[in-house]
Amino acid sequence: MTFASQYRAAVADRGRLCVGIDPHPGLLEQWGLRADADGLARFADRCVEAFGPTAAVIKPQVAFFEAYGSAGFAVLESVIARCRDHGALVLSDAKRGDIGSTMTAYAQAWLGADAPLSSDAVTVSPYLGFRALTPVLELAQRNNRAMFVLARTSNPESVAVQCALFEGQTVSQGVVDEAATINGDGAATVGVVVGATTAQYRVDLSEVGGPILAPGLGVQGARPEDLPERFSSADRSWLLPAASRSILAAGPDVDALRAAAATTRDAVEAALG
Repeated sequence: MTFASQYRAAVADRGRLCVGIDPHPGLLEQWGLRADADGLARFADRCVEAFGPTAAVIKPQVAFFEAYGSAGFAVLESVIARCRDHGALVLSDAKRGDIGSTMTAYAQAWLGADAPLSSDAVTVSPYLGFRALTPVLELAQRNNRAMFVLARTSNPESVAVQCALFEGQTVSQGVVDEAATINGDGAATVGVVVGATTAQYRVDLSEVGGPILAPGLGVQGARPEDLPERFSSADRSWLLPAASRSILAAGPDVDALRAAAATTRDAVEAALG
């Protein structure tokens, strides 16, 4: 199955939402857990139980696992494997970006079929040049996986780079257009990341031909009812809103976590139709 068919099947079965697993130290404390590797593992276990069988896409934020060193990476390996075993697609939010053999190594680490961190997709940064991502793209195509490129992020610092003009268009629009060209084969190997809180300097998403990850629901300020207007140029079937802390705040009870995710998913579906 191409990534396009995997994505379509997951969303049709489980609804249109990407649930983030972001084990902030503050959330660990809120859940009554220590901010150490044992607390991280307990947090992760509850998230996998809650979201693995129910969410279409799960997005572990790699940095919050990496903070605990090798023990944290071991927990992350388990999270990725178990969520995939439950039928969820796993998008590892690693935001990797480099050149040459280093980028090839990153590709193998996150998208290699037998790699310990093997995921269905990984986030990458194209700001060393989109074509520097070629090793990730080629491995994703071979393994029917995907890379999600940062296009128009919502942090204020991004404007100077992403909204700069190059050859008559913004740099972020150039990233989107590169993705659209590659996705012309119908496999949807390249997703784009466009913040749901971004109301200015928008990009035209009409030709993307792949998933549009829209982080920012909940704590960051975006609401489901904002999505139709902010993504008016997009094919809504590809739009994948993401929420993490607003859902995780319902923990540590597994049923409460699952209910919070379902409430957000249903609000998204109602807003997008």
